[in-house]
Amino acid sequence: MAERVTRRRLELGLGVEPAARSAGISKDTWKRVERGARVRDTSYAHMERALGWAPGSCRLVLSGGEPIPVERAKADPEVVIASLPREEVEASIRQALESAAIAVTDLQASKIREMNERVLEDLRRRGLI
Repeated sequence: MAERVTRRRLELGLGVEPAARSAGISKDTWKRVERGARVRDTSYAHMERALGWAPGSCRLVLSGGEPIPVERAKADPEVVIASLPREEVEASIRQALESAAIAVTDLQASKIREMNERVLEDLRRRGLI
């Protein structure tokens, strides 16, 4: 985490103090993260916005994953656009479909998996994933 945050801050051309100010946290909290210390989840959330990362990116990095970069929409700077890895999108769709099928049907697990694959294939064909 420390390495990722430091690298991203430097990519953005920010010193520790301006980065912390942009995030709305103290420079000491920012420095703790860059030294590898854990901080409150709310501090990570503030840092994500300052670093141009999607919400939850710090948690992903802490668990060995990659941060998800975001762009600000030109029409509305409050809107952020994130590009999620295809595998993550497909896994989320599978999980949502499985949860819905379990809640409203009595399908066997093999049929639920078959339905998941058909839905994913349809979404791929349509160019949505």
